[in-house]
Amino acid sequence: MSPRSAQVNEELRRRSRERILQATVELVDERGYEATTLADIAARAGSARGLISYYFPGKRQLLQSAVHRLMHLTLAEALEREPRTEDGRERMARAIDAILGLAEDRPVLMRTHMAGILQAEGFVRCPEQQRLAELLRDTVVRYGSEDVDTDYPLLRALLMGAVVAVLLPGAPMPGARLRSELFQRYGLEWERGAPPDGPRPPDGAPGARTALPVPPDRVPRQGSASRSSRAASGR
Repeated sequence: MSPRSAQVNEELRRRSRERILQATVELVDERGYEATTLADIAARAGSARGLISYYFPGKRQLLQSAVHRLMHLTLAEALEREPRTEDGRERMARAIDAILGLAEDRPVLMRTHMAGILQAEGFVRCPEQQRLAELLRDTVVRYGSEDVDTDYPLLRALLMGAVVAVLLPGAPMPGARLRSELFQRYGLEWERGAPPDGPRPPDGAPGARTALPVPPDRVPRQGSASRSSRAASGR
């Protein structure tokens, strides 16, 4: 029997890593972070316990990579669903809906993820995080940004702020209210993307802008993003 080629071995490693990431998402979503062990994850993934340590330095890093993978896959599916479109405004709406949807549909998982990011290690630099970043940057480009290096981090910050607001224990903001705020900031019609069921929140409702950390004059407008960002910074 001839030995496997390097290409075959690489594909096997990729599949093994993805099974571990998928098992992590499933178990933390079901049981919570503290109740999920690396041995549990290995068993669910059908992998050796030592293989997890080979791929990931620790449980927290594993969880971040797993959630970044879920976010990337969810965002990619939303952006490319039928009818497919190259309209940058529609793609921005789909991106906002995809990320907010995860916060509402997977609260245990996303709350644990955000708590980990806010700890000392911050973002884990991994392939999954890089793929997510590439999709969000591409969304900003297609939306019409002339200063992607400014407008991409701004979009990321706005989405993170909205996710935290949805998940805030004891004082959560309604997802529809946050969606309305983000859509107003990016000049998007409510009907774009995947509008939630129920009535649209009224414009100018009390507390409408309290959950998002960036003032509206810093938001990129199609065709004028670099000018607005320079004006806001006094350059």
